[in-house]
Amino acid sequence: MLNTLKIKELSFLVYGLGLSGQSVVKFFKKKNIKNYKVWDDKQTKIFISKRAKNLKETLNRVDYIVLSPGISLIEKKNLIKFKKKIITDIDLLYLTNQGFKSIVVTGTNGKSTTCQLINHLLKKNKYKTLLGGNIGTPILDLKILKKIFVVIEASSFQLSHSKFISPDYALLLNLTNDHLDWHGNMQNYINSKLKIFMSQKKNQFALVNNKLKESFKTKEFKSKLIIPVKKNYKKIKHEIKNHYLKSSINDENMTFVHTLSRLLKISDKNFVSSLKSFSGLNHRYEIFLKKKNIVFINDSKATSFESAKFALSNSKNVYWILGGLPKKNDKIILSGVRKNIIKSYLIGKNINFFKKQIKNKVNFSITHNLKKTIIEILKDIKSSASKQNKTILLSPAAASYDQFMNFEKRGNEFKRLCRTYVKKFI
Repeated sequence: MLNTLKIKELSFLVYGLGLSGQSVVKFFKKKNIKNYKVWDDKQTKIFISKRAKNLKETLNRVDYIVLSPGISLIEKKNLIKFKKKIITDIDLLYLTNQGFKSIVVTGTNGKSTTCQLINHLLKKNKYKTLLGGNIGTPILDLKILKKIFVVIEASSFQLSHSKFISPDYALLLNLTNDHLDWHGNMQNYINSKLKIFMSQKKNQFALVNNKLKESFKTKEFKSKLIIPVKKNYKKIKHEIKNHYLKSSINDENMTFVHTLSRLLKISDKNFVSSLKSFSGLNHRYEIFLKKKNIVFINDSKATSFESAKFALSNSKNVYWILGGLPKKNDKIILSGVRKNIIKSYLIGKNINFFKKQIKNKVNFSITHNLKKTIIEILKDIKSSASKQNKTILLSPAAASYDQFMNFEKRGNEFKRLCRTYVKKFI
């Protein structure tokens, strides 16, 4: 392990000055590490005194390149030959700290919720914890102390560049097609996720989805392989008095959390009582409104069909809103969930893509934007003769950037419009 004194002998280029890049610069200043330069292709007005004058020369000269997780080597081909030098902010955490415990979570779906569940569970059981990484707070902004658990959400972007990440407990929840435009192909995506285990030691634990255990075994990692078993969680699920966790949509997350709790010697009794007070994250199957026989669900975080499928599987009589920027190679396969959908409503600037995917499978309307969609759905429900309970579900199976800055903006606008127009029509 490098300590701060040894790091002062090395040179760095901080490439990319988003939230994580800026946190790296603040970390260097805090640790009095002076031998670094910065570079951003767009942001040129911050840290001017540290900006590299000649990028090519600096890339060749420095010992390490601390790369922003959003930067893909497919797009920045000039960085490929420096791949061995590239590290991340999470690497710096492991290189400069000792005495803390870490739990790192990755996977295509459910990372943020799982991290929040773990953090909540540990706090309720008197563990000192910090939460950061891809979930929000840059990891180097956290004040790391000895005898503390750091819960880290790690994206495939971060893991792809990481070299020194070594979690005491590493969780790989699941893998489906995602971010293929960034990684190039599915195998690269899988390999990036598996890097969570690369530097683990024999006394550390790898919790792996059963479908991925062979991928784990072929890499001959050193850590102890644990396959979470859903039936163990199902035995006690009924005891958890929490409406949010009743849905089977959370069973995969909860199976991992329950398995981890046993490794940490938390009793099932304490596990059950701790999770009574857990509340889910916004924009992840968020039931935010109920009106007469209608349930309104904001699942704006579902940016691929595999994500949306979770919501569709757990909802009945659904008026489904989908559309936006589709993920590379994403396909909408409705077998198994088609029976749950009454009608679909297409929004965004890629209508033809979604129309082609669902045509002749479910009834649909082209409504273009959320306002028109909410009005049409409420009119459809009002004119329906059915008295069954109904679900209005935003689970777009696409990124938001064609119409919104991010999935949070999309989800908040959906909630605002629902609350506004339900008063007028229902």
